[in-house]
Amino acid sequence: MSMQSRRTFIKQAAAVSLGFRGLETLFQRTAYAGMTAPEIPAGYGALKRDPHRILDLPDGFEYRVLSWVGDRMDDGLLVPGAPDGMAAFAGQDGVTVLVRNHELSPGSNDSGGFGRKLERLEQLNAERLYDQGYGKTPALGGTTTVHFDTRTGEVKRQFMSLAGTTRNCAGGPTPWNSWLTCEETVQKTDDIAEKDHGFVFEVPASAEGLVDPVPLTDMGRFNHEAVAVDPKSGCVYLTEDRHDGLFYRFIPNTPGDMKQGGRLQALCFKDRPSADSRNWDEDVPVKTGENISVEWIDMADPLSPEDDMRFVGFDAGAARFARGEGMWYGNGSIYFACTNGGPIKKGQIWRYFPSEGEGTDAERVSPAYLQISIESRSAGILDNADNITVSPWGDLVVCEDGSGEQFLVGITPDGKIYKFARNATARNSEFAGATFSPDGTTLFVNIQHDGITLAITGPWERRTLA
Repeated sequence: MSMQSRRTFIKQAAAVSLGFRGLETLFQRTAYAGMTAPEIPAGYGALKRDPHRILDLPDGFEYRVLSWVGDRMDDGLLVPGAPDGMAAFAGQDGVTVLVRNHELSPGSNDSGGFGRKLERLEQLNAERLYDQGYGKTPALGGTTTVHFDTRTGEVKRQFMSLAGTTRNCAGGPTPWNSWLTCEETVQKTDDIAEKDHGFVFEVPASAEGLVDPVPLTDMGRFNHEAVAVDPKSGCVYLTEDRHDGLFYRFIPNTPGDMKQGGRLQALCFKDRPSADSRNWDEDVPVKTGENISVEWIDMADPLSPEDDMRFVGFDAGAARFARGEGMWYGNGSIYFACTNGGPIKKGQIWRYFPSEGEGTDAERVSPAYLQISIESRSAGILDNADNITVSPWGDLVVCEDGSGEQFLVGITPDGKIYKFARNATARNSEFAGATFSPDGTTLFVNIQHDGITLAITGPWERRTLA
């Protein structure tokens, strides 16, 4: 789109009241319950079948494949499989820098970046590999970085930027232009792993090769999923992918420098200790749109050697969530998805509104609050929300990870839902890693099980509200 039309669109979208009002009403309209993707109003219209059977998109949109699992990268390694969370950053000379996770475990050599027989492992500096697995079972997760020119549609280069970590699922971008990548595992040292896992690592967008793999241990050792940063306070929020997980906050000693350590806390519903937010029990529901004042409690042992931090926190008053997954900062708040929350276990999307005094004693006077923005009552509307992002014009874009056909779901600021894309591959894989380029022209996304990274372009300004 032209710069003028994009500015006009963003200006018009900004005029819409942000807050996802009307969502509760939306899900109470029985007419929506049986609707299929093209019938749901708003968005960009019906999806057109892709003759190449990769991605169905609305009329006027197109995609480009940036990479497939197994492609040779510029550093001589292979593109690893299971691409998951990612974020896009502004690079030099107008190039977009994409940092991408890979949710791989030791032994997945066929999908790893080092070759089926680990023959390319010798190309790495051993000091830049977090866990070598005794030279036989190296951790195969980590991150790759892609330099992509949105003006020409050209991949300039791609390379491995973090190596030797395990099951890098999601993460989140920081205001200081880095990617916080999360290990979704609590694997401990054994005959396969040389080191404990379950940590967050930082990868600067400016990295030109492998970074030093430094685990940010103060951010906790648990089944990490995603992070988001409040740019005003510098606080970092973390989800835990467990059926009975907690929602965490990390208050850094030095905002912007995670290596200096900090304090890990868990969220509690104020005046409702040990609340169960999953809404699996209809007798004690948390209502959609209800503003819930919150407070935070310190976690005494972030390393949690027994993997029991969620139990310790819940017993101390922390709220319980249903598989916290994707998370993103946008519209002045933190959105996060609980994949199997709600009465039919098809997902919730929560919105956290930080206090004016977030992370300080002042938040006691004006506490932060939380609300369920969406709770799916039909798989046809939303089928297990996973990774999420916020578009430059305020729409929420949700990656589905459900049981049937998988879609990218859009939600307008006033609560209209639309299906933007359908996975047309044979395996009905989950979508992952949706993120927009800094110039707003391109939506990047992964089809995880097929190991594909895509760049989507088209008439974004054409989105309708009804």
